[in-house]
Amino acid sequence: MPLPRFAFVAILCLAAILPAQAGPQRNVVIFVADGLRYSSVTPETAPTMTKVRQNGVDFSNSHAVYPTLTTANASAIATGHFLGDTGDYANTLYLGFPIQCRLGPAVKLTFLEDDCILRAVKNHFGDGYMGQTTLMQAARAAGYDTILVGKKGPLAIQWLAALDSQNDDIDGPLGIFIDESTNHPKNLDGSSTMSTMLRDQIASDAFSATGVGAPPFTSVPNLTQQAYLLSVTTQTLIPDLKSSGKPFAMLFWSRDPDTTQHGATDSEGKLIPGINSTDARAAIYNADSDLKGILDALKQWGLADNTDVFVIADHGFSTIAKATPTPDGTLGRNTLATGFVALDVARWLGNLNIYDPDQENQQLVLDNGMRPQFGDAFIGPSVDHPMAIVAANGGSDFIYVPDGADKRATAKRIFDRLIEQPYVGALFVNDALLKNGNPKDFAGALPMSAVNLIGHATVPQPDIVIGFRSFVVKGCKLGAQMCTAEIADTNLQTGQGMHGSPSRTDTRNFMAAIGPDFKAGFNDTAPVGNVDVTPTMAHILGVDLTGPGTLKGRVIAEALKGGKMPKVTRWRVVSPAAVNGFHTVLDVQEVGSTRYFDAAGMPGRIVGLPQR
Repeated sequence: MPLPRFAFVAILCLAAILPAQAGPQRNVVIFVADGLRYSSVTPETAPTMTKVRQNGVDFSNSHAVYPTLTTANASAIATGHFLGDTGDYANTLYLGFPIQCRLGPAVKLTFLEDDCILRAVKNHFGDGYMGQTTLMQAARAAGYDTILVGKKGPLAIQWLAALDSQNDDIDGPLGIFIDESTNHPKNLDGSSTMSTMLRDQIASDAFSATGVGAPPFTSVPNLTQQAYLLSVTTQTLIPDLKSSGKPFAMLFWSRDPDTTQHGATDSEGKLIPGINSTDARAAIYNADSDLKGILDALKQWGLADNTDVFVIADHGFSTIAKATPTPDGTLGRNTLATGFVALDVARWLGNLNIYDPDQENQQLVLDNGMRPQFGDAFIGPSVDHPMAIVAANGGSDFIYVPDGADKRATAKRIFDRLIEQPYVGALFVNDALLKNGNPKDFAGALPMSAVNLIGHATVPQPDIVIGFRSFVVKGCKLGAQMCTAEIADTNLQTGQGMHGSPSRTDTRNFMAAIGPDFKAGFNDTAPVGNVDVTPTMAHILGVDLTGPGTLKGRVIAEALKGGKMPKVTRWRVVSPAAVNGFHTVLDVQEVGSTRYFDAAGMPGRIVGLPQR
C-alpha cells in the first residue's frame, strides 16, 4: 500500500553520478565485525578500524535493516536486497515444515544459525528463500577466487552452495568455505553439522598454521576460535591467493564483539556499564586485531594496493532491561521473564496451552515454574493445532496466526492487548490483514511493507511484528547510542547485550571502506546501509547480480572516486492512532528508490525517534 509522507524535508544535493569502471581487476575484502556499534570504534578500542574510517570513507549515516538481527542482515549483505525479497526475516522463524536437522521431534520453528538448517530451508523454499544471486556467487562465476571464513550461519548465507565446497584448492568451483563447523561432522549435541571438510593441501597447510585439525567450537572463548580462523586466513589462504594470481573476493565474519556482548557477565544485573564493560571492549579489540592481521597479510603478499576493503557490522547493540522504566528513567525489579510475550498471548486467548519447540515441543506446566526456554512457543489446544505462534527474536518478536476462519479475529484479539503493554515500542501488521477488513482494526500499527518485510520471498510471514521499547539509561554519560537499554525477549539477563529492536542504536552499525576505488579521508553523510554493500562491491568487480525482487540497495557512488553526493529525502510515516493513543512512527531517509530506516515506534518509547 502507498505510504503517507509527513514532515517531508528535501535535502538538495547533486545527483549521484556513477563512476565508470577502469583499470585492473580489483580484489575485494568484506570484514564483518558482528554487533559493532558505530560509536564503539575509538582509537583505544579499535585502532585499525579507526584508521580505516579516517583514511578511507567514514559512513557516518549508516543503517542495518530491520529487524536488526544477524541472519537478516547477513542476507542483505549477501544479496543487496531487503528482507521481503530474501525471506530471511529474523534469526528465529516459523517455517511451516518439519526441520529434520534438530534432535528430538521435528519442529517447524527454529533458530537459523546452523548449516544443516539453512540447507533444509533452501531445499524447501528454493528461490523463495535467498533466490537472489549473491556477491560471492557472482564473483566465482566471473572467474574470481572466493573465500568465506567465519561465523556459522551468516557465513553460509553469503553463498549457500559453498557449503558443498571441497576446500581442497583455492581455485575450486565453489571457492573456500570455513566456519566453526568445518571438519566437525557432528555438533556438540550430536546433530549433524552438514558443513564442509578441509582436504588435500588446504587441510595440510591449515594444520601447519594452527596445530589443530579443526576450528574450535563456540564453547571456547571467541579469542581462541578467531585465532584459528585468522591463522588459516593469513598463513594459508592469502598466500594461496597470491600464488593463484587471480583476482579474488573474500568475506571474513568475526563473532566478536557480538557473542561477548551477549554473554558478558561483568555487568550482570546492572545497566551501567552494561555492554560498555571491560569484556565488551576487549571483544571489540579482538575483532579489530583480526582485521589488522588480514590487512597486514595483504600488504605482506603484495595484494593491498589492488584490494578494496569494506568493514561493516551487521547491526548495533543495546544493554538488556527486564522491566519497563519509570518516567524518570529508573528501572524497577525484573518483571519480564523469558517468554513474556508467549505467556501474555496464551492468557489473552483464554489460558491456552503453551508448547515449547526448544524443549521438544513439550507442554509447559506454568504452575511448576516451567517457561519457554528461549521465548518461542506454540499456543493452542495442541502443538499441531496452534491458535498463535511466537518466535522470540531478542529486541523484536514475531507472532504468527495460522490460517483459518478466525485468523483475523484472533490476530485482532492479540493486537488489542499489545497496544496496552508498556513493553511495546513499535507494531507492524502484515499487509494482508490490513487489506482484508477494516484497517482501523489495527490502528496503531504500520504495515510490514513499510519496512520492506513484504516482497518476493515465500517463507511464511509473521502476522504481527513487535519492536520492544528502548530508553537511555539514567546516569550513563557515554552518549545515547552507548547508553541505550532495550527490553528483550531472551533468556539472557539485565546488563547483558541484545539487538533486534527498531531503535537508532540498533540500526546504526559501523561502516567504513578503504582502497584504490574509494575516496580518501571522506565523511559520507548520505544514508547508506548493509543493503548497499553488495551492489557497490559488484560494481567494483564488474559482475552482474540477478534474481527476483525489487527491494534493492544501491551503489554507494558518492564514496567512490569521481562520485558525487546524491539527493536525499527525509520523511516520516505515521500510523493511525489506536483508541488509547498508541501509534507507530517511522523515520525514513531515501536515495533514489532505496529507503533507510532510522527508527520506528511510539515517540518516547524508542531511542532515536524524536517527538515532533
